[in-house]
Amino acid sequence: MGITFSMNADGDIINDQHLIAQVLGEALPYIDFLRGKTLVIKLGGSTLEHQRGVLQDIIWLHALGARPILVHGGGPYINEWLKKLNIPTRFEQGLRVTDAQTLDVVRMVLLGQVNQGLVLMAAQMGGKAVGLSGTDGNMVRARIADERLGFVGEITEVDPSPVQVLIEQGYIPVVAPLGMGENGSCLNINADLVAAHLAGALDAEKLIFLSNVVGICRADGSLVSELSEGEAKQLIAEGVINGGMIPKVSACLDALASVPRVHIVDGREPHVLLRELFTDQGAGTMIVR
Repeated sequence: MGITFSMNADGDIINDQHLIAQVLGEALPYIDFLRGKTLVIKLGGSTLEHQRGVLQDIIWLHALGARPILVHGGGPYINEWLKKLNIPTRFEQGLRVTDAQTLDVVRMVLLGQVNQGLVLMAAQMGGKAVGLSGTDGNMVRARIADERLGFVGEITEVDPSPVQVLIEQGYIPVVAPLGMGENGSCLNINADLVAAHLAGALDAEKLIFLSNVVGICRADGSLVSELSEGEAKQLIAEGVINGGMIPKVSACLDALASVPRVHIVDGREPHVLLRELFTDQGAGTMIVR
């Protein structure tokens, strides 16, 4: 195979071998640091169509010795099925109002379609994944958050042992955001919160939110690569972080109580996980304690 050439930013011709050496040189300290570390990765429903690229990165992270756990949402697919079945959809304060009929659809989609789809796709790509939900082994315990929301849970306790057993056996756990209610009922839980609580219970090194935004941006639209907890709160107070980003950043700030670093990256970008974790520049926003 011949060596191909490319141009760098200064217009100098560099060959692939030089580029490979440069990339590896930058990545190796990060690879070394993440070996044996637990990473909780939350794949939002809005970015599920890019799941193949995300799974590829997770399988590579696993091969490099990291311990990734994937928590997924499924909002767009749930909406699609509710529409097909002529079941009305209602949201209050960003949370899906979940009656018994809606809960049946939520469970069907999250477990039967999204979770199993991710597990099967990982297997096709050479990964070892096992699907489970927060109700397995009473992993996520919850209570009804607000009677008006129906079967929507707020988390009271997380027992990470089912996930820990899978990690020790060399599997990648893929977790659907459902929880066990006080009377043994199943509750629908916000996937951001499941990811944050699970990361805390596992003493994860990092919690990474894969979303449909590039990260946190300043008022002029430029990306903030790294900021502290205090700086994030300041941006919320100033209205720079607004709308749908507020609950996401709030979940990040809650997670910082037990996770040292939380990242928000654009799950639509190819190999965004590798770029965020293994390069000096990163790809999104990292919030640190």
